[in-house]
Amino acid sequence: MNPFDIKSALLARHAQHVVLIHFPIALFLVGVGFDFVAQRTKDQALAAIAYYNLLAAAISTLPVLLTGVLAWQWVLGGHKPKGVLLLHFALASATSALIWVVAWLHFRSRRDPACRLPLYRFPIEVVAAVAVALTAHLGGFLSGINGG
Repeated sequence: MNPFDIKSALLARHAQHVVLIHFPIALFLVGVGFDFVAQRTKDQALAAIAYYNLLAAAISTLPVLLTGVLAWQWVLGGHKPKGVLLLHFALASATSALIWVVAWLHFRSRRDPACRLPLYRFPIEVVAAVAVALTAHLGGFLSGINGG
């Protein structure tokens, strides 16, 4: 494939998923980092950066999940997923839900000034970050990058 052939790149069977997945991963991990630093320093600007990163990460999971399901349909022709693909699909769904929970906690506290960000969000953020890493690792095996 010619690297400058836009039509081939956009119409490849799983190219969109592979490209789009980097957005929620980066936005979420950076948002969690800013949230930890903002909590420690009590810096409202950093808290705002964390909020917008986490909100954008949650929103960007939607096209990623859609393109993941489409890639599965194209590659396997709709057959039931099993093995690494099934685990990747389950982890991706759980990870997306966790990212949405974190974004909702931040959204709720920004919308209602009387509602402070709960400290229990940090364990949820850590679990979600680990889930992001595991899901991405399995995705690497499916794409062949991790030796799969």
